[in-house]
Amino acid sequence: MHTEWDHAHTDFSAAPRRAAPAGLAAGEAEWRGQLEQAPNGHLLHANALLSTLAAGAPVRLLHLTRSLDQVRASGQLLASTGCLVGAVYGAPLTPLTGGALRPHNLGAHMLGSRSDLDSRRGSTPLVIEVVPDRPGPVKGLDYLRLGAVHLRTYQAFRHILTTAEEDQVTRSVTDRVHATAALLDLVLREAAGQEGEDQPFVDALADAVPIVPFLGYLYFEAVAEYLMLHSRSRATQECAEYGELNNHLYKQLAFDAVASMGTLFDLGQFQPGHARLLGLVGRIEPGLAGGVAAYVRRRVAHQFAATGLAPGQDVRDVSFQRISPDQLAAAAPHLLGQLLFREVRLLERYPQLYHVFEQVKALEAWTYWNAEGICVPFNGACGPKGEIGVNPAAPNARFAVWTADLDERGLLYPVEQLDAVPVPRLVPWLVAPLRDRTQEERWNNRAPVPA
Repeated sequence: MHTEWDHAHTDFSAAPRRAAPAGLAAGEAEWRGQLEQAPNGHLLHANALLSTLAAGAPVRLLHLTRSLDQVRASGQLLASTGCLVGAVYGAPLTPLTGGALRPHNLGAHMLGSRSDLDSRRGSTPLVIEVVPDRPGPVKGLDYLRLGAVHLRTYQAFRHILTTAEEDQVTRSVTDRVHATAALLDLVLREAAGQEGEDQPFVDALADAVPIVPFLGYLYFEAVAEYLMLHSRSRATQECAEYGELNNHLYKQLAFDAVASMGTLFDLGQFQPGHARLLGLVGRIEPGLAGGVAAYVRRRVAHQFAATGLAPGQDVRDVSFQRISPDQLAAAAPHLLGQLLFREVRLLERYPQLYHVFEQVKALEAWTYWNAEGICVPFNGACGPKGEIGVNPAAPNARFAVWTADLDERGLLYPVEQLDAVPVPRLVPWLVAPLRDRTQEERWNNRAPVPA
């Protein structure tokens, strides 16, 4: 268990040493070097958040809640599976003289979007202070690498499903792979160094996302990474002066690309074709549009192979054409885990099964974080960009929570200390009423997929 969770975390203080598939054109260390050479690549290690964590200093973070009355009544802040498997989501705050707190640029975006997004409308800003008992490692969770955890969890609890549900899940996953096999094989050839053309690749990738939503996550993270690391705008330079990557870039990308993001932030809906991708990036920063398609082709290909295939599996030996479930489990177990994770969430009974599948992963995450001394986990999928959380089960950390007022300059001031703390319990499943089932119904009514 520890090995799988370690595999899903990136240590930004050390050279990459994770086991990887064979036959990749560039390994993780080579990619890290390329990323660090980008205009903002120094922020992957010279980062204000990492410095704070490595020093073991108190961390203050902004958290938005729409349930202040429940927090007051229960004295509890619950964790969310949407935040690093099971943390209390937030963004860093920097103390200033006079008692004010400056939000990280991600926090400024969160505060500025409260009137626009359904998920934040009517929310109250809270300040959470976490005082660790010692310096912690700068290891960020990469949710793209959680496939092995998802697979093991499904295998352990699949007998909670009915026979019909289990058959539905297995058949659907197999059909999704068979329906996109040509694209998936192309992606592996790209990962092995056989370069293709940017436009056909991006268009084929976009077409495949509704069938394999995990590709949408890989696609989005590649574009987000490209924007943050290569932006030369004045706003990005100002963020860099604070030791921060510019989160506004990928937030604008997400909301411009998918109209429903304001209701449910679902990257499985991210599927712009080549022309639309260039238009989206050009609207954000015109000078970056010319290089984004080639970056997506190279980066998505590498990340798909690195996060999907078994360690040691040679990418040149794998084809998804007519692959059986057993062959898929042997060659690409991490991909299978990601597919199963999303497939189970589509079941009609999933709101009742949610805690069965997700609580165990949260418990494992808390156990891993405690073993590693991680009180404040952070999202490391494309660098330490400022998406952080509170480990609610940290045994020796001290917590304090305040309501906060926001002034006209965008600074926060703690007002009332609450008799509440983060606790190791998950919030209930809230997504079902928000989910757009259009693509799901289209898939359920599909014609038979050739084996």
